[in-house]
Amino acid sequence: MVMSMELVKEVLSVSKYIFERNLVLGKAGNVSGRVREDGEDLIAITPTLKSLNKLKQGDIVLTNIDGDILTDGVPSSELQMHLDIYKEREDINGIVHTHSPYATGFSFSNSHLKRLEGFGKIKSEYINEIPYKVPGSDELAKYASIALKYEDVLILKNHGIISVGPNIEEAADLSEFVEGIAKTQFVSAILNHLV
Repeated sequence: MVMSMELVKEVLSVSKYIFERNLVLGKAGNVSGRVREDGEDLIAITPTLKSLNKLKQGDIVLTNIDGDILTDGVPSSELQMHLDIYKEREDINGIVHTHSPYATGFSFSNSHLKRLEGFGKIKSEYINEIPYKVPGSDELAKYASIALKYEDVLILKNHGIISVGPNIEEAADLSEFVEGIAKTQFVSAILNHLV
């Protein structure tokens, strides 16, 4: 259980970080990490309906890859989405789901968010997006996990952003980068209309 306790601390640290960076507000967003311990995939995920800024170690919920809850607490309503992504991607050990203002603003608009240099190879011009599916639904979990099979970040229309990485910190860094490029694209669109 040593590795899983380290994972819990990482989930807490990243949760606080993304809250302080204004990538989530109120009780929105969720963070999870995966570790392989004793031949089993263990997932540490933030709880439902709690601010990511005020979490304590006992709030983080541990599950196995099948979603069996191994500790006290109620996991995020997006648990199935996280599990489906982990099942689809053996290389992913961290997932961060944010509602950052600029990037989420793009999710509610008809504009597409361009990929910019600065975070890995640019494979396509725009960040991939999926149509709106009810948060916490099996349908959202299915669509998101399929869309992230070959992507590192995804726009959930009318909802928010989800980013993945080889660890939780990398997924958080990508979320922050996406918010930055969304802000840049928003500002440039306004300036292009003014001149």
